[in-house]
Amino acid sequence: MGKGNRKAGNGKGTSDPYPGFDLENPKLPEDIEEKAFGSGGYPYEKKLKRTVYEEQLLALQLELLKLQAYVQKAGERVVVLFEGRDTSGKGGCIARFLERLNPRHARSVALSKPTEAERGQWYFQRYVAQLPTRGDILLFDRSWYNRAGVERVMGFCTEDQVADFLRDAPEFEGLLVRDGIRLFKIYLTVGREMQLVRFHERRHDPFKQWKITEIDLAAIEKWDDYTRAEADMFRFTNTATSPWTTINANDQRRARLESIRLVLSAIDYTGKDSAAVGALDAKIVRVGAAVSQRPGDKA
Repeated sequence: MGKGNRKAGNGKGTSDPYPGFDLENPKLPEDIEEKAFGSGGYPYEKKLKRTVYEEQLLALQLELLKLQAYVQKAGERVVVLFEGRDTSGKGGCIARFLERLNPRHARSVALSKPTEAERGQWYFQRYVAQLPTRGDILLFDRSWYNRAGVERVMGFCTEDQVADFLRDAPEFEGLLVRDGIRLFKIYLTVGREMQLVRFHERRHDPFKQWKITEIDLAAIEKWDDYTRAEADMFRFTNTATSPWTTINANDQRRARLESIRLVLSAIDYTGKDSAAVGALDAKIVRVGAAVSQRPGDKA
C-alpha cells in the first residue's frame, strides 16, 4: 500500500513548492490544507451547499432519464470520455451520471492495462470493441488518452508512439463522429494542493486505501510532467470535430453537476426542461478553444 516515504517534488526538473510533503505522515501540512480549495485558480471560496447540490443533481438525473429514453428511441449512440489527473474525481462523476439510468443501456468502462495480445494490436482496437450499439450510452473511465497521459509520463510507451497517437487520435475520433456517435471529451482539472490533500486522505482513510496504486504514488512527483503532457494533448487533439471540455474539479459537487449538464445541453431530446438543465458554469468550465486559457483569463 505504498510503504516507505513518498515525498513530492523529487522528480527531475520539477518546480514543486512542497518538496517535503510526506504521504506517510498522518498529519497533513497546514499550508497545503489551507491552500487546497483555491488551488489552481479555483474561483469559489466554499463548496456548493449539499442541499443545493442534491436538489440540482436530482433534477439533472431526471433529465438524464429523458435523454436515455430519447437515445433508445432514436437509436443514438453516446460516448463520454472522462480524463484527468489522479484524484480529480472521474469515478464520482461517472457514478452520479449512471446512478438512475437503466443499466441495460448505460454503462461505464475502465480498462485495465493491455494484455500481451492487445499490445500486439492496433492501439485503438480494444477501445473500439467497447463502443456502444444504437440506443446505448457509454462512459469511459479513462480512455485511449492513456497514451497521451499516464503512459507517456510513466515511460510505458515511446515518444514515437506518443507522436503517432497525437496525430491519429483526431482522425480516429473524426471517424466516430461522422459515423453518428455523439462524442464528449471531459477533462477534470484539480489544483496541486487539492491533489495532495486527496492523496493524503486516500492513504490514511482505510475505506479509500484501495484507490491508491503505485502509479498514483509515482504521480505525486510528476506534476510538471503531467502538465506538459496535458498541453501537448490539448494542442493536437482539441479539434472542432471532437473538442475537449475542461471542468475544474476542486469542488467535486460542482464538477459532477457540470459534467452531466454538458451532455444534456448538447442534445435536443424529447421533453427537455431547459430551465432544469441550466447553463454551464463559465467560471469552471471551458469548451473547445477556451481549454488552453489560464485561470482568470476571460472566456
